[in-house]
Amino acid sequence: MNITETSLPGVLLIEPKVFGDARGFFLESWNRKTFAGLGLDLDFVQDNHSRSGKGVLRGLHYQLNEPQGKLVRVTQGRVFDVAVDMRRASTHFGRWTGYELSAENHRMLWIPPGFAHGFLVLSESADFLYKTTAYYAPQWDRGVRWDDPEIGIEWPLEGPPTLSGKDQVLPTLKEAEVFA
Repeated sequence: MNITETSLPGVLLIEPKVFGDARGFFLESWNRKTFAGLGLDLDFVQDNHSRSGKGVLRGLHYQLNEPQGKLVRVTQGRVFDVAVDMRRASTHFGRWTGYELSAENHRMLWIPPGFAHGFLVLSESADFLYKTTAYYAPQWDRGVRWDDPEIGIEWPLEGPPTLSGKDQVLPTLKEAEVFA
């Protein structure tokens, strides 16, 4: 397994070892011992799976008071996946990092608690899976605008994205409730 530090401390790009042959491939996407040996001693409590069409942008989401760490990957299609530091005390507050995750490259992204997360579907559709370290708590569900100029995410858009009603009215970074 290859782990690469990103420009945001704690956010990691993970490339699992893939064993392929004429039949297809095999990879281990999660192994507690392996990840703990790499310094990621994580306890996941929930797995989520979403399917979205091309141009769908989900995010940027996070939970206050019961923050979630997320290990994310794509099993079908391609997405541009983004993490934004939402910790006001961090020297990286409001900064973002983004990577293409796909069924072909098998990359995963570890997004620790304290970060907002979102993704844009680049392929005709994409199946997106994520493991979380805390349960979904709707009372603490928060978000920040995907197009906030203060954050300045360089989304690889091919036209306006498709957003949920909730995501259309998220606050800017200046207006959002954030971590201390």
